[in-house]
Amino acid sequence: MLSVLRGIPASPGIVVGPVHLLRWEVPEVRHRVIEDGDIDQEIARFHAAVERARERLRHLRARTEAQAGPEEAAIFDVQLSILDDGELIRSTIALIRQNLGAEKAFDIVLLEWRQHFARSSAPMLREKVGDLTDVHIRVLSLLLDLPDHDPVDVPRGSNTILVTHDLTPSLTMQLDRECIVAIATEAGTATAHVAILARSLGLPAVVGLRQALSVLQGGEVAILDGTEGTLVIAPTDHEVEEARQRVAEEEGRADVLRELAMSEPVTRDGVRLVVRANVDIPEEAEAGADSGAEGVGLMRTEFLVVGRASMPDEEEQYRAYRKVVLAFGGGTTVIRTYDVGGDKLPVGGFPHEANPFLGWRAIRMCLDESELFKVQLRALLRAAVHGDLRIMLPLVVTVDEVRETRQLISECVEELAARRVPFRDDVPLGVMIETPAAAVACDTLVRDVAFVSIGSNDLVQYMLAVDRGNANLAPRYTPFHPAVLRLMAQVQATGAAHGIDVCVCGEMASQPLAVFALLGLGLRQLSVAPRAVADVKRIIRGVRADVAADAAMAAMACSTAREAEVLLRRRLRAELG
Repeated sequence: MLSVLRGIPASPGIVVGPVHLLRWEVPEVRHRVIEDGDIDQEIARFHAAVERARERLRHLRARTEAQAGPEEAAIFDVQLSILDDGELIRSTIALIRQNLGAEKAFDIVLLEWRQHFARSSAPMLREKVGDLTDVHIRVLSLLLDLPDHDPVDVPRGSNTILVTHDLTPSLTMQLDRECIVAIATEAGTATAHVAILARSLGLPAVVGLRQALSVLQGGEVAILDGTEGTLVIAPTDHEVEEARQRVAEEEGRADVLRELAMSEPVTRDGVRLVVRANVDIPEEAEAGADSGAEGVGLMRTEFLVVGRASMPDEEEQYRAYRKVVLAFGGGTTVIRTYDVGGDKLPVGGFPHEANPFLGWRAIRMCLDESELFKVQLRALLRAAVHGDLRIMLPLVVTVDEVRETRQLISECVEELAARRVPFRDDVPLGVMIETPAAAVACDTLVRDVAFVSIGSNDLVQYMLAVDRGNANLAPRYTPFHPAVLRLMAQVQATGAAHGIDVCVCGEMASQPLAVFALLGLGLRQLSVAPRAVADVKRIIRGVRADVAADAAMAAMACSTAREAEVLLRRRLRAELG
């Protein structure tokens, strides 16, 4: 057996602990014919599996409500209602009476339901696809006598390393951070959303471990190194001791970093930058505020939605946004409207699309589902009375999308005024520059917005035609490609010419070498993972802006991303001494 699995570093940190395998995928089911005399027994077995699944979901719902609250627990209500659906039960029994094994009968019915719901023109039916998939997995696991794993089904205090093929945002949001202390996945890259969430939650993570589930049995002790991107299986006593020494060293370094995090982000030649924090869920706001960040540069609101049984209402959203604004003392808080679609699926699912990252997502979905969008906009306008809240629109490619949003905001202002609730009608509106179209035509957007933010994760993906979630393409996904650097420089120049702020809020802004490059490109606002604030400030305080500018100019003139990265690294090392 392999003793070391090598993947892609996704979130820094070292953990020693037992492995917990999560195989959350629909299992393969063979075609099994039963005798006439076994039909009643097979129906009884099916009923027993459904009842066990109900009991399991009720248990999970009660535990989740006790640990996280009723809103998070509501995710299980839709799945319970599916199991109570009479048509589902009748259809499965009808196939069993045709001499089909219970597991294959249920498999056929659920596949038909999932396909039917995915093609539906009704959003509420499409939204149930993810819940149907979870029910499909759960009941088949019972019928096939497979382990009935759940992402939250780990004893508290076990300090477990969760290993799975992939972890969707909805599953990640269910993780109990009091028992799961690290994540390893077979799929994904450093900019996949599981990696972003892991960094945001402070969980060490390694992605792209392609052989993990075939090599591991579960229960064995392992060392996960999120900095190096390795998983050491069944380590020796010496390896465990070395890992624990490194953990102690990291804790000692953390004291130095905490002091650095509170320092001013000013270069050696006196250029000041603004460093804000990325926030994924409201519960992270206090940790973000303690990180040394000057407000929030990006709150990803879709994580209020993914994995939910129903959309959060206006009041729930208002409370969430207010919590983040108040955590930062009323300082600048940039909240991005829903960027659902792609690999972030709302309230259980989305219609299947051949190219989801190019499909019905983000601002496109919001404008088409205007009533859903207006609920969010009203909540944002209300939360803005508590501080400097700003609204940012994702995946904008044309100024028409900005103007349509302004019309919806005007309607929300009228509705809130009629209800006589406190709100602001002068909330700044900005856009994310995430596509080559938006970057090249940035001058057509800046006249209608108050600020722009470069979303480097998607911009790099679309610019290089490289799927950022594909582990096979990870080496080709690089923000140091000269074309990417030149485009970012163009956006910054356009913003400066029109007197509006330009921020970088993708994962690129959290990487020390990229910070040096962005400083050289003229960027003066960064939004980073809270844990990265200290390291980002260390780079800023250790270099001169004019040296960074010369290095960035030379990098843009390089022929390849590799040449540009080597050049920037050499110049940064020379500058830091």
